[in-house]
Amino acid sequence: MTATVTPAPPGPTTTPGPTPPTGTGTGVLRALTRHRGRLVVACAAVALFLCSLLLGTGDWPASLSVDLSGPLGHASDWIIDNRDGHPLFLYFLGHVSNIVVVSVRAVYLVLLALGWAGVTAAALVAWRVAGVRLALTSLAAFAVCGLLGMWVPTMQTLALMVVAVAASVLLGGLLGLAAGLSDRMHRILRPVLDTMQVLPAFAYLLPVVLVFGIGVPAAVLATVVYAAPPMARLTALGLRDADAGVVEAATSLGATGRQRLLTARLPLARKELLLGVNQSIMMALGMAVIASVIGAGGLGDRVYQALASVDVGAALAAGVPIVLLAVVLDRVTAAAGERIGETPAGRSGLGWAVAAVATAAVALAGRLSDRLSWPDGWTLDIAEPVNKAVDWMTAHLYSGVPVVGGTADWAGRFTTWVLNPLRDGLQWLPWWAVLLTIGVLALLIGTWRTAATAVLAMAAIGVLGVWDPALDTLSQVLAAVAVTLLLGFALGVAAARSTRLGHALRPVLDVFQTMPQFVYLIPVVALFGVGRAPAVAAAVVYALPAVVRITAQGVRAVDAAALESSRSMGATGRQQLFQVQLPLARPALLLAVNQGVVLVLAVVVIGGLVGGGALGYDAVFGLAQGDLATGLVAGAAIVCLGLVLDRVTQPTRRHDLAGKGA
Repeated sequence: MTATVTPAPPGPTTTPGPTPPTGTGTGVLRALTRHRGRLVVACAAVALFLCSLLLGTGDWPASLSVDLSGPLGHASDWIIDNRDGHPLFLYFLGHVSNIVVVSVRAVYLVLLALGWAGVTAAALVAWRVAGVRLALTSLAAFAVCGLLGMWVPTMQTLALMVVAVAASVLLGGLLGLAAGLSDRMHRILRPVLDTMQVLPAFAYLLPVVLVFGIGVPAAVLATVVYAAPPMARLTALGLRDADAGVVEAATSLGATGRQRLLTARLPLARKELLLGVNQSIMMALGMAVIASVIGAGGLGDRVYQALASVDVGAALAAGVPIVLLAVVLDRVTAAAGERIGETPAGRSGLGWAVAAVATAAVALAGRLSDRLSWPDGWTLDIAEPVNKAVDWMTAHLYSGVPVVGGTADWAGRFTTWVLNPLRDGLQWLPWWAVLLTIGVLALLIGTWRTAATAVLAMAAIGVLGVWDPALDTLSQVLAAVAVTLLLGFALGVAAARSTRLGHALRPVLDVFQTMPQFVYLIPVVALFGVGRAPAVAAAVVYALPAVVRITAQGVRAVDAAALESSRSMGATGRQQLFQVQLPLARPALLLAVNQGVVLVLAVVVIGGLVGGGALGYDAVFGLAQGDLATGLVAGAAIVCLGLVLDRVTQPTRRHDLAGKGA
């Protein structure tokens, strides 16, 4: 019997039936998504009109502010009164403080016992880890520290660095291990690490000073908290991105969870782990210098004291060793990461033994000859000639230069034409208009949750009673970001399109990215004096390398097929740039904007040390004068402002509900 298939009538299959409700919802969602920007702007215009009728104009209402000076003063008094008798301090925080002090002192005594010859000979370690060139660079760096008369402060900073980095790597590694092995812990830690990443360095000083007072323990613990997040992030990333095939093979062989971790996941993540160590070292060095404000001592204290007295020569003499330490530590750890997995001839235990024996022999020879400290006759005083050069610049370059004008003229004009109008304009706006603008910007690039977070953070600044200083800081940040993005995008695009320029910029960007934030204040003070314009200039120089690098990388990463297709259609170089490369590099450009904003805020706040005023001045004043209420309020406002700027410049990946419905 043969089965006969009767074709279905064409009518019911070709004629579409009624659209189901889910289809209608999907179409509405697609339409709303397509016109989201217009809808948000229209709603903002209506809200602006209604707020102007109902709320009028004016600054943040005093009735909505909270004076925290009383409660914070009482809390500070309670901590000071109970620091020697309360069980929390006696049996926990006191032991933590003692451990930090003993550890730093032990490392410092070891460095002093090795003497300058032994510490310098430790460059042999760099030879085993990173090669001959970096060993010679390390040797030269330590020699320059001694020649500048900064050997003892360098050893103090190095001792603090060793302890802080060890604790940061341990804490960050444990947190990253937990986040890498547990999805729940990863979800919990991710927003915490996101928040910590956008906080300026000064914000970390205030809580530890409140608990531990001014001194080495507070400086070390603030450094640990600041430097641990990158280690945690990269550890979690390495563990979560480990090759699933290797892990599955280990599981199939009967390996336990502990065995899989030790024999598969950690070895596969070793490059990320060493990169985390590298990033923790760089952030710890930058924070160790800033922590000089709360009694860390060392090179940072020399820079801080010199800047306070506007002694540019002394500041430069202490700043150069900081830069050299940063460059050496960055290069050695980065080279070690690149060499992981290599097995060249000679990299054996015998080589390490030779390096250790040679270092010990040099240190012993220096000790027997009673030459532990750097010889006084081998020092070079650069403070006097640098100050003479600064005096010459003050006399010849500050003002009166034909045609172009002087650096002081530039700073004055920038302040008069840009900073003052921007600050006055922001402070003139009604408080609700500022909140509404922030909410609209956050909503345009993010979600309702992003907008709510940004608005609440900005409102918290008003509640803290520092609305006007926060807007002053915001004006400096916006001005610095505008200059940074203008220069950074131009240089980044040029470096991406010109191989020669890219190679020429690379060493310059490398050096600028390894310099701690504090050091950028030295040249701008020499060129521009003190004030808000120098603070903005330092922020621009600090944030520019990151923007240039991210922009260049994003433009280079554009699909070559898209460029070839546009070229075959007759597009010019300018058309390829604006119609192909920049649109396709949009995610990288937005990331550059976000990173530029965060980095600018960090240095603008530190600019309070050189006359930047606003929140930075309040934070510095609170720390310097022991007025913890002023310092903590300013620090909390800085944190809120950092969250606002991060949320309005960090695009959030929206879930396309319409696409899911389809």
